[in-house]
Amino acid sequence: MTRDEEIWPRVESALRGLVPVTLTTMLVVLCVLPLGVPLLGSVMPLLPLMAVYYWAVHRPDLMPYAASGLIGLFQDALSGTPLGLSALVYVSVHAVVVNQGRFFHGKSFVVIWFGFAVLAVGAAVLGWLIASAYYQTLAAPAPALFQLLLTMALYPALSSLFGLVQRELLRPA
Repeated sequence: MTRDEEIWPRVESALRGLVPVTLTTMLVVLCVLPLGVPLLGSVMPLLPLMAVYYWAVHRPDLMPYAASGLIGLFQDALSGTPLGLSALVYVSVHAVVVNQGRFFHGKSFVVIWFGFAVLAVGAAVLGWLIASAYYQTLAAPAPALFQLLLTMALYPALSSLFGLVQRELLRPA
């Protein structure tokens, strides 16, 4: 086997390993794009949170804590939220999922979705409390609640997309 024949499978494997982080980063960009829909920014579903949760459940080896934190910082920088808020939320969700890995392993989609809903509520409350403290005023809860409900409702669709990506791109060579 030549040296090139040895290197390319490793390069391909490394590139495939970047798929979850790259996809999650792209969702951050999608969330902050001005899509021309009035008031969407305040209720935009937390797409990166869904991705962090999904990959922490199904492929924690491809979504390290540092990636969750950096993705959160990137989102904060793009969206103008307090720097570190999303990073704290994403790393917290990631930590809970990884530490409860036995709970999620081999469970049905309904259980995984319920776990997401519970963690999304916690993440939304944490984010709302920190933002309220940062701005020294209680943020309006209605947009945060609608954003949370939209996020929980869209998780099955995004989870299906991630599952397809996992089956097609991240399968063993």
